Amino acid sequence: MPQPQAINPLIPSDTRQRSSIKLAISSYSYWHFREPRVSLETVIQKASELGVSGVDVLHQQMDSEERSYLHQLKSTAFRSGIDLVCLSIHQNFVSPDPERRQHQIDHTHRCIELAHEMGIPSIRLNSGRWGTIPSFDDLMAHRGIEPPLEGYTDDDAFAWCIDSIEKCLPKAQQCGVLLALENHWGLTYAPEGVLRIAQAVDSPWLGVLMDTGNFLEEPYDKLEVLAPHADFVQAKTYLGGGEWYDLNLDYDRIAQILFDANYTGYISLEFEGKEHADTGVPKSLDVLRRAFKVA
Repeated sequence: MPQPQAINPLIPSDTRQRSSIKLAISSYSYWHFREPRVSLETVIQKASELGVSGVDVLHQQMDSEERSYLHQLKSTAFRSGIDLVCLSIHQNFVSPDPERRQHQIDHTHRCIELAHEMGIPSIRLNSGRWGTIPSFDDLMAHRGIEPPLEGYTDDDAFAWCIDSIEKCLPKAQQCGVLLALENHWGLTYAPEGVLRIAQAVDSPWLGVLMDTGNFLEEPYDKLEVLAPHADFVQAKTYLGGGEWYDLNLDYDRIAQILFDANYTGYISLEFEGKEHADTGVPKSLDVLRRAFKVA
């Protein structure tokens, strides 16, 4: 049986670490929920042409949930030299109604099965939000923070979310799919919310997804808090101005934060600019390649 190669002490550890990071493209980069929808097969082809290693699949961008379609995507990715690395889904566990929470749990179970069928090792998990600010534009104006429903508190919402995620863990373990909790709007708009849930659940099947563009003020200190816990990273760019908001993110600084946290996984580009994706995505990849020292 061949022996594992020893790490060469003459190669600086920083160099070894940087070379292990791989780039992926979120299929969302080519389709911002407006018609016409860009097919996942097209995104896989473009990812292959651009020389990245993976595609992060947006669930709402799938044409079907039939097994034949799932297997077709898996085969297309394999033949293109692309790994399908994450299935980005949406759910909302913040509701006082047990039936509504169960519906979201069932949806998450189904998506875990879809990921397993496509050979995808992780799904993006949302905590959810109150919905007391219905308009997304208004929510952004309030920096992603909402008041609770009358008669309830954020502590109630965290308890519902933790209980719901725990009910998803047996399916995740059965299928071998990591649930990656994202810093998103609602309960996880701050790193403390993400870690409150992750530490309460305390399972190897619940990880953390760090999104570089979802901390709207002073993001770097918050990214430093989350980076040591990150299992997957989505990196937003906004060439041509953002679709909903615009951040001037310093990716050299973000790369150093992740290097210091010993992150060695995927960086998935989420291009959210108004520039056409056929030019915005390659330019964004150049930024990430330079920052993360990826060939």
